[in-house]
Amino acid sequence: MARPRMVYDDDCGFCTWCARQGVRYGDVEAVAFSALSPDQRARLPEEWQTATHLLTDDAVYSGGAAVQGVLVRMSVLFVALFWLLEKVPGYDRFRERLYRWAADRRDWWAKIVRREQL
Repeated sequence: MARPRMVYDDDCGFCTWCARQGVRYGDVEAVAFSALSPDQRARLPEEWQTATHLLTDDAVYSGGAAVQGVLVRMSVLFVALFWLLEKVPGYDRFRERLYRWAADRRDWWAKIVRREQL
């Protein structure tokens, strides 16, 4: 079984930082948009450049679901947290709205993580 692959926008400083954290602390590999193989690209949804994705052997997760998938591979604390959140009605919709809110502010988040690296 191959390690899950986090597919991210390598033109985005925040996305690149997130991918590094996923690789550093989780059980995932990172694949930049610019490095996707034709087979990987074929598995992605039609508007694949609008979100991050997590490719597993048998599934493709996008947006908030992809981030959640990476986080649960980083810590058992996230496993427990998301197990509980999945029980809350409307959680999936909220997760995706939160993901879109954060993604629409990637430039701002990039400034925050850049300061952290100084």
